[in-house]
Amino acid sequence: MVYDNNKGGEFSKYFVQVLKEPANMGTPEFRELYNRFAKRVLWMDSDVCEGAFQMNTAWYFAVPERDPIFTEHVHDYDELIGFYGSNSDDPYDLGGVIEFSVNGEAHRLTRSTMIFLPAGATHNPMRILEVNKPIFHFSIVTNPTYEGNATYK
Repeated sequence: MVYDNNKGGEFSKYFVQVLKEPANMGTPEFRELYNRFAKRVLWMDSDVCEGAFQMNTAWYFAVPERDPIFTEHVHDYDELIGFYGSNSDDPYDLGGVIEFSVNGEAHRLTRSTMIFLPAGATHNPMRILEVNKPIFHFSIVTNPTYEGNATYK
């Protein structure tokens, strides 16, 4: 049996194709700002799909008017963050410049990058300095939901 686009089947509940916006991702003002430089694609957590860990996916298409966009914070769980360029001729070309800090150490990224952040690693600020082509961003945490300890001022 083949089910088209999540219609039917015992496991259809595990296929997420529609964005359910997370409830705890900053103030209404921050969400409005975010939507001016990014387009969230899909969000997964245990509120969306029982038993899942948290993952966010988005496209960055502009430089935000606020710098830095994300402020320094820490989690008590591991996190994996990725930034991927959209140049099909050179998938390692980020198509922009992002500055990402871990424990106060700033790294300027111009190539597709994955970053592993062990629990307790202080990270950010994050600065989106240049976007020449859309940049695909994802973050995954080993927690059922994205829980605070993140500050968006």
